[in-house]
Amino acid sequence: MHLLALSGSLRSRSKNSTMLRAMALLAPAGVTLQLAPSVGELPHFNPELDDLDRGQAPAPVLALRRLLREADGVMICSPEYAHGVAGAMKNALDWLVGSGELVDKPVVVMNLSPTSFHAQAALVETLRVMSAVVMETRVEVPISGQEVTEAQALENPATAALLRASLAAVMAAVEQQRLAQGA
Repeated sequence: MHLLALSGSLRSRSKNSTMLRAMALLAPAGVTLQLAPSVGELPHFNPELDDLDRGQAPAPVLALRRLLREADGVMICSPEYAHGVAGAMKNALDWLVGSGELVDKPVVVMNLSPTSFHAQAALVETLRVMSAVVMETRVEVPISGQEVTEAQALENPATAALLRASLAAVMAAVEQQRLAQGA
């Protein structure tokens, strides 16, 4: 099983990216969790640059679409800014609306903050409009305001359990989908 992780944060030491990398370390044998390139590498969405009929778009967009097509499931961990979805994450989703890589794709949306309800709801709504199969989880990082490493995240029993549960949720959805399709 191949899973793709998207971080909505552009920070080099982002907790969102750290949690996704920590989750990758928890993946059981036979499961890979690949962190996608930064959504910050995508150009601003412009429908004039996106020719779906000819399969033409900026190279980073085509690369993201390919990674998503190859993935059995997706993990998204993104911060909230001013009660909204992080701009870079929303931009990435805008590039995917018409191309359909998320249609019927199991997607776990993780949120690290116990107070980030607006962005979580907006992100889930956008993904549902895109016909993704969405599961929501909250993973609270107990080291607020400080950098956290993958090892620190996994050393905290509560955080590790939530990461395992998020990973298990997407894996179960992928398996259920495979069974329904007779694969």
